[in-house]
Amino acid sequence: MQSLLQLIHRHKSGEAVGIYSVCSAHSWVLESALQLAKERKTALLIEATSNQVNQFGGYTGMQPIDFRNKVFNIAHKLDFPTQQIWLGGDHLGPNVWQEHSAEQAMIFSETLIYDYVKAGFRKIHLDCSMPCADDATPLTDEIVAQRAARLCAVAERSWQENGGEAPVYVIGTEVPTPGGAKSALTGIQITSAKAADTTLNIHQKAWRNTGLTDVWPRVIALVVQPGVEFDHYQVEHYQPEKAKALSQYIESHPHIVYEAHSTDYQTAQAYQNLVRDHFVILKVGPALTFALREALFALDKLDREWNGEHVAAHLSETLEQVMYEQPNHWRPYYQGSAHQQYIDRQYSLSDRIRYYWTNPKVAAAVEKLLTNLRQHPVPLAMLSQYLPEQMEAINAGRLSATEPKEWVKDKIRSVLMHYAIACETKIEGAVIL
Repeated sequence: MQSLLQLIHRHKSGEAVGIYSVCSAHSWVLESALQLAKERKTALLIEATSNQVNQFGGYTGMQPIDFRNKVFNIAHKLDFPTQQIWLGGDHLGPNVWQEHSAEQAMIFSETLIYDYVKAGFRKIHLDCSMPCADDATPLTDEIVAQRAARLCAVAERSWQENGGEAPVYVIGTEVPTPGGAKSALTGIQITSAKAADTTLNIHQKAWRNTGLTDVWPRVIALVVQPGVEFDHYQVEHYQPEKAKALSQYIESHPHIVYEAHSTDYQTAQAYQNLVRDHFVILKVGPALTFALREALFALDKLDREWNGEHVAAHLSETLEQVMYEQPNHWRPYYQGSAHQQYIDRQYSLSDRIRYYWTNPKVAAAVEKLLTNLRQHPVPLAMLSQYLPEQMEAINAGRLSATEPKEWVKDKIRSVLMHYAIACETKIEGAVIL
């Protein structure tokens, strides 16, 4: 974490430098991110969320040590140095166990935090902002801070018992909903400078009351709402003038920056503006698997047209059938008529499809799709219809003409590039790697 602390110090010293956080467990997304970081000679921050990865397996079936091993195994295959991988835990707290009592959820959360730190995760987002079954709502800042401090003490115990670098922490009470808004956007309330100040002061007091005064300097970021969000079909874009007071406030705190969640689908310029305005850590997740889905659906169309209906893998139809039969990951989010739910399942920006790629039927359809296109290579004229940017990359010699998986990863890479460029230091038009 010394490298991350140095990056924050550079930003605080006046450099418009930041770091983007890849919040995905999909192997192709991780490969794309690691390849891009290797190409640009930068470190890579990868975070697992509490619902993806926890002591009960999460929706990926992985515990923290499993996720770390997965990332490191991919890195070894790509010859990417693991010391350049910064592992973080996102939304670590009672979020997954809100249906339980607060005390039971916190006991689960303590195990979660301990296991993450033991497995080598060192950037820890302490998220106790969501109420549990027996909580009065809304939660007060004091309760959120007390619970966060309690979990911080567990994290400290874990690294002291298991060794390694000391963790760094991200806090905040105005935390956007993981994975995007659950319903249509009706206006975003930007965090006020006063609210940010209150949050920091209350958390610092909670750290002091918990005997964590010496740990407070390792609180590196505050999660706030800068005015960026997305729902199923709308994106709330960053408007710097509306977040000016919030941006200026953090300048008075020499060791703390902002972490911006739900930055998916913003413009390239918005990312640069966010970094400039001290939103140094930019989280991205659904936009990456959305790009993966777009590319795979394009290949699915190509497969059906080029290889014929009887041979084709029919990936999109397989996904729709599996999602319809197993609705637990999308039903709480997609409402309306049966047709509207179908459209949401296929195209929503919240991309609930990302929960289904590891399903055996879906994974088999993906593999059949790739096999079909490898055995019977598609003409570039057809590829241009569905993946024009990838066709141009093939023509330029940058991308394989025969490996469709690389076309998908290149689609993901195009999203990551906007983040990479925004986060790197620029001097007189040159990028300093």
